[in-house]
Amino acid sequence: MNLAVIGSGGREHSLCYKLKQSPKVKKIVCIPGNAGTKKIVENIKEDILNFRAIYEIIKKKGIDIVIIGPEQPLVNGLSDYLAKKKVRVFGPDKFASQLEGSKAFMKNLCKNNNIPTADFGVFDNFENASNFIKQSLIPIVVKADGLAAGKGVTICNSREEALKNTKEILEGKFKSSNKVILEEFLDGKELSYFAIVDEKTYLFFGSAQDHKRVGEKDIGPNTGGMGAYSPSPLLTDKLEKKIKKKIIEPTLKAMKNLGHPYKGFLYVGLMIKKDEPYLIEYNIRMGDPECQVLMMRLQSDLLEIIDYATRNEISNLKIKWTEKKSITIVLCAKGYPAKYIKNSEIKNLSNLKIDRNNQVFHSGTYEKNNKVFSNSGRVLNITALSKNYEDARKICLENINKINWNDGFFRKDIGWRVIRNK
Repeated sequence: MNLAVIGSGGREHSLCYKLKQSPKVKKIVCIPGNAGTKKIVENIKEDILNFRAIYEIIKKKGIDIVIIGPEQPLVNGLSDYLAKKKVRVFGPDKFASQLEGSKAFMKNLCKNNNIPTADFGVFDNFENASNFIKQSLIPIVVKADGLAAGKGVTICNSREEALKNTKEILEGKFKSSNKVILEEFLDGKELSYFAIVDEKTYLFFGSAQDHKRVGEKDIGPNTGGMGAYSPSPLLTDKLEKKIKKKIIEPTLKAMKNLGHPYKGFLYVGLMIKKDEPYLIEYNIRMGDPECQVLMMRLQSDLLEIIDYATRNEISNLKIKWTEKKSITIVLCAKGYPAKYIKNSEIKNLSNLKIDRNNQVFHSGTYEKNNKVFSNSGRVLNITALSKNYEDARKICLENINKINWNDGFFRKDIGWRVIRNK
C-alpha cells in the first residue's frame, strides 16, 4: 500500500516510523515532513491547507490511504474534501472536528448528553463574561473557543487575571476565537485516554500523561507539551469502564445522531476526581508528544489498524501493547513558548544509538546541506522504551546530553508523578 501522512511534527514522524514497520507498506510520503521523516520516507513540501495541491500529490503518487496528523487541516475540512474525491482518508470530517475546533461545541454536547465535565459558561460579550467571573470561585479556567496551538487555556488564580485573559481572547488574541469559555477548576489527576474509532465501534488505543507547563514540577505557562509517559498508572479496569460508559459512548452516539459519526483517532483529556472521570477536552487526532510514546509501545501493525478503521471493520481487531514503559522528553529552542531561537544547527545526532527502544522523533527541524537545523519551539522528542519509567527517563537524559545542543532546553523531571517515590 502507498500511504500519505500529512504534517511535519513529532507526531507525524512517529506515525511514519510505526507505519514503516508494516510488511504491507510499499511507499510512504510525508507532506511536508521534517529532517527526521526525510531519513525514513519521502518528504514532499506543500502547504497542508492547500487541499487541491494535496490532492494532486495523492493522485500523482497513487496513494491508497491518507492519514491526517494535525488538527488544523481536519478542522478546515480536508477529510471532507478528499472523501468527495473518493480518496480513502483517516480522520474526522469538518463537522465532527468541532469536538476540538470549538470548545463551545464540545461543552454544549456534554451538557446536552449528560457527559460529566466542569461547570462552564460560553460568552462573546465581555460584560456578561465579567459578571460570570465575579460570581465564580477562584481559581477559574479561561479558554479560547477555537484552536490555539496548546496555548489557549489559562488557569487563573485571581479575578483580575481571569478578566485580563478573557478580554484578550474577546479582542482577538487568537484568530480562531471570538468566544471565551469560562470553566470551573477541577482539582484532580490528569489522564489522557486514546481511542481509535470507526462508524460502528471503537477500541482502546493506549493511555499517557502529558506535561503541559514549561517549567519543572509543572510551573510556568502552558506549551504544546514538554514530554509524556505511557502507560498511565491511573487507568484501572474500574475507571476505564466509567470512561467508556459515561464519556466516550455518549459522545459517539451524539455524533451519530447529529449525522456525522466520528472516525479517526480520538484523544480524551480527562480529570480524575475521587475516582470519577470528567471530560476536560477532546482532541481529534493523536497527541503530540503522547503519540511518540504510544508508537513505541504499540506491538500491532499500525497500517492494518488504520486500514480496518477506514473500512469500518476494527471490531475484527485485537490491538496489542508491550508491558514496557515509555518516556519522551521534548528538547525545545531557548525562549519557547515565547520568542525562541530559530535556524540553529543541531549536531551530534549521529552519535545516538537508534533502535526499537531508542528513538529521536523530530518535531521542528529541516535539513540543509546534510545538516539539521531547528525551525520551531519544540524541536526534538528524545524517546525511550524500558522496563520501568525511571530507566526510560535516564536513557532519554543520557541521549539529550550526547546531543549537547547549546540553543536548547528541556525538563529533567518528565514522569515525576510516577518516579518520585523511587
